[in-house]
Amino acid sequence: QVQLVESGGGLVQAGGSLRLSCLASGRTFSTYAMGWFRQAPGKEREFVGAVSGGGSAAYYADSVKGRFTISRDNAKKTVYLQMNSLQPEDTAVYYCVADRSYPIQKPDYWGQGTQVTVSS
Repeated sequence: QVQLVESGGGLVQAGGSLRLSCLASGRTFSTYAMGWFRQAPGKEREFVGAVSGGGSAAYYADSVKGRFTISRDNAKKTVYLQMNSLQPEDTAVYYCVADRSYPIQKPDYWGQGTQVTVSS
């Protein structure tokens, strides 16, 4: 069983930056690919990006490529989402996920989400 707890969300102006963190429980963190999804009001949940278990590989949705970066610290059992050049359309609840497969197929575990609001 893996529990995921996100933090770091908040309100930021357009063009600003935020870094989300996701702390995982359990002893097998490095065996999981970790990723981020988001859901904006009235929209379906969408994939943001993911990083492999060892942290050497990552991929992103086209909408965030070049602006967002995922990294992980396996010793701290934490995955990060660095978000730069934020735009109002990035406003959403952001969810951390863990998946036994990479690329992510169907996440095995989800966090509770953290709100990111970007004002124009």
